Amino acid sequence: MADRLFSPRFFVMCGFTFTVFLSAFQLLPTAPFRIHELGGSTFASGLFLGFLTYASAFSAPLTGALSDRIGRRRTLVIASSVILLCAIAYALTSSYRLMLALVVVHGVFWSALLSASAAYLTGLLPERRRAEGIAYWGLSSVAAIAVAPPIAFWLLERGGWRWICISCGALNLLMGAIAWNLDPDQSPTHHASHSPIPLIEWRVLVLSLTLFLYSFGYGAITSFSAIYADAIGVTPKSLYLTVLAIVILFTRPLSGLLGDRIGYRRIFIPSLVLIACGLALLSIVGTRASLAVSAIVFGLGFGNAYPAFVAYVLRDVTAARRGAAFGAILAAFDTGVGTGSTSVGWLIERYGFATAFGTAAMLSAVALPYFLVADRQLAQRHDSSRRLEETKTSKTARARM
Repeated sequence: MADRLFSPRFFVMCGFTFTVFLSAFQLLPTAPFRIHELGGSTFASGLFLGFLTYASAFSAPLTGALSDRIGRRRTLVIASSVILLCAIAYALTSSYRLMLALVVVHGVFWSALLSASAAYLTGLLPERRRAEGIAYWGLSSVAAIAVAPPIAFWLLERGGWRWICISCGALNLLMGAIAWNLDPDQSPTHHASHSPIPLIEWRVLVLSLTLFLYSFGYGAITSFSAIYADAIGVTPKSLYLTVLAIVILFTRPLSGLLGDRIGYRRIFIPSLVLIACGLALLSIVGTRASLAVSAIVFGLGFGNAYPAFVAYVLRDVTAARRGAAFGAILAAFDTGVGTGSTSVGWLIERYGFATAFGTAAMLSAVALPYFLVADRQLAQRHDSSRRLEETKTSKTARARM
């Protein structure tokens, strides 16, 4: 029973996460079209996701650490309520500039939502099956990403932008209701210490820069895969995101199970290679078939990298610091997504889609050597610190004798 993975609370959290991403991925692919409708440029369209993720990234270390202190359930209720107000405001505004201002507020509470829910969920998982549990939990977001864009474009074509906002608002209300009915989480308290507790989990943040390098491409895909499909005459416009989600849905459970058995690095490293290859394919040929193949290759890498990475870095993080650890992970990941969204929008306007996606591919190719070097140096530093601590302990013991 100690290794039991599935529980009622686990499935409730899966339902919560499905609702979160169903709401978000109705908004994210359609917001660029709304900004165009209101007179914004392609660059301004990319700023919507960019501002969301930058606001999330810069606030994540704080909101993640805050959720450790005030409770993760309480954080989820507050964040869901504020994002509901943002959905209402999106529906009422007729200025794309105001939309970009609102999305900054949205991003701050989005980081709180993701950090707190991840920390809450991780507390439910047995340590020996952590990657498998994260992988299964991740399927709830993947399933939402698979169905949300087609629903969103259907609503946009038949009801207009306000129906997108109404749908998102209803889902945000449901998120708050689920969070309200969660069991109170037993957030571990920080033990008294003479040294101040750092706000940021620096080791996690340094390693998480790997996520920044490959999430740049994900930001480009999220904001512009539908626009790219429309530009080359591929239907449905949501093809790339749908295929991507389906691939992740079928492969992630196996990769999580293998990660717990054979080691997380053995899953994570090949995943980084596949991510770069998938983005390179997207930049070479612009056909329906090439989009599908790119989504498959990219999905194999992107979908399986995250559970392996999280399980790997959490080995050295205490339960009381999980919110801060997920805040550091989210900070790096969302910075990459935001940079990809804003930069690729600018590149598309000036140089075209091939150059933009090719740039994302080259940047993601740097992720593997960076991870290998950073991981080795951090391991050496950790070993040196441990040996120094052991030496001090030994000297203290001899002095007492």
